[in-house]
Amino acid sequence: MSTNSSPTESNGFTAAERAAMKQRAAELRAEGKTGTKKADELQTVLDAIDKMSPEDRSLAERLHATLTAIAPQLSPKTWYGMPAYTNAAGKVVVCFKNSGKFNTRYSTIEFQDAANLDDGDLWPTAFALRDWNPAVERTIVELVTNAVS
Repeated sequence: MSTNSSPTESNGFTAAERAAMKQRAAELRAEGKTGTKKADELQTVLDAIDKMSPEDRSLAERLHATLTAIAPQLSPKTWYGMPAYTNAAGKVVVCFKNSGKFNTRYSTIEFQDAANLDDGDLWPTAFALRDWNPAVERTIVELVTNAVS
């Protein structure tokens, strides 16, 4: 899953990545009503990420880049003001809760009922996230791949 542009650093989006996302939002708006809604939801997510502290923002940006690369079928939107990603039925599969929102010492990645992570009678649905590195990225890729399967 690694390429030269793989988000393994925790230093946020580059200017080129930001420009590409804005261009994609414009393309979605041009598609009409459904495209406009998706573009507006994407922009709302990007705006929510921009408002975060630098540490939370870099984690949210890396998560956003990873999710959009490995699960393009998920649509970004905000959920209670947090970046979230929904399935085709509009159900939230995964969201990012930044540490600044609730003044906690770590951010979390949380999977909701629509995620396919069931494993017997007990399984984790939330994961603390303090840093982005290749091992974290691999774990998130695996979790999200399972969640959308």
